[in-house]
Amino acid sequence: MWSRGFRLQLVRQASTVRQVGVLFDVDGVLLRGGSVIPAARRALRKLMDQNQNFLFPVVFVTNAGSCPRHQKAQQLSHLLDVQIAPEQVVLSHSPLHMMETFHNKCVLVSGQGPVTQIAHSLGFQKVVTVEELSEQHPLLDMVDHSRRPTSTPSSSRILPQMQAIILFGEPIRWETNLQLIVDVLLTNGRPGCVYDTRLSAQMPVLACNMDLLWMAEAPSPRFGHGMFLLCLESIYRKMTGRRLEYEAVLGKPSLFTYQYAEQLLRQQNQNHKLSTIYAVGDNLMTDIYGANLYNRYLAKHHTDMMSDTKLVAQGTGTLVPVVEELAFAAQCRSILNVSETMVHGENDLKVEPDLVEPSHMVEDVEAAVDLMLQQESPNT
Repeated sequence: MWSRGFRLQLVRQASTVRQVGVLFDVDGVLLRGGSVIPAARRALRKLMDQNQNFLFPVVFVTNAGSCPRHQKAQQLSHLLDVQIAPEQVVLSHSPLHMMETFHNKCVLVSGQGPVTQIAHSLGFQKVVTVEELSEQHPLLDMVDHSRRPTSTPSSSRILPQMQAIILFGEPIRWETNLQLIVDVLLTNGRPGCVYDTRLSAQMPVLACNMDLLWMAEAPSPRFGHGMFLLCLESIYRKMTGRRLEYEAVLGKPSLFTYQYAEQLLRQQNQNHKLSTIYAVGDNLMTDIYGANLYNRYLAKHHTDMMSDTKLVAQGTGTLVPVVEELAFAAQCRSILNVSETMVHGENDLKVEPDLVEPSHMVEDVEAAVDLMLQQESPNT
């Protein structure tokens, strides 16, 4: 594992301040399942200088989330033959690090992989997994007859009342997770109690990755975490007559994810703002929608800042307007990789046609890099 000094050197590699930052989707752009897309290595080599440093600040943004980001950085470094620091990776759950109001609450976590380790790394102090909940209350999980207890087990651990639910990604046993999450929701965090469908307030739910589908090695896309969430929402509505509400939704196309990614780009850019962010992806409803939505957000932010001027006094006593420095990039341009394009609906998105219209369309990620280099060439 890299030392912290090496990682900081890696993410501050540019000797001069850059005007451009790049966001790369991973699955469908650089990788397909566990295999590298041939154009990916060629594309990244074109973005490297003679010292094997990136020409521009680069962040890899993926809706995957079943591992810590240092592990994802190591995986990408190995597969792509490029040194990538953890600070250059945004997973679907990464922005949870900023949600400090929940870090001291007892949270139920659902997903696969080392979810407890991931939650702790993000700042959460009190974590209960669905598996731990099932062990504490074995009579709640009754679908699989072979796992039904023959006697009431004794447990020395008493779980605290859960105060929030974090859905990291699609779990392995959907029926167990659906059942126990609903149990926690309808008992206000005390799943050993009887349901109360008249609770005045719903427990906070934080969901990472709304992708309905994702592209793996199979001929057609596979179910993603969004499909699991659709099942949970349907069950909750059927049992309560109410819509399941989310405290926060993270992962592309969430604005929070793009804000967090831009923050990482700025850190690589010696904390100087960028003029343009290029976002390369293959999914119209996550990558393109998210980048265009962020571009709209940036435009509104800049308009608001320009109109919110301050008056300062000159030596003559005359008041003149001064505009504060804009912290965010001027624009975010979406680039669609058409060779792997996925088109499908997303949970509760009211799609506007211009939000799924890419700024540029290219054949593959190498063509996307060629386009960026051409756009940013001093001679263009």
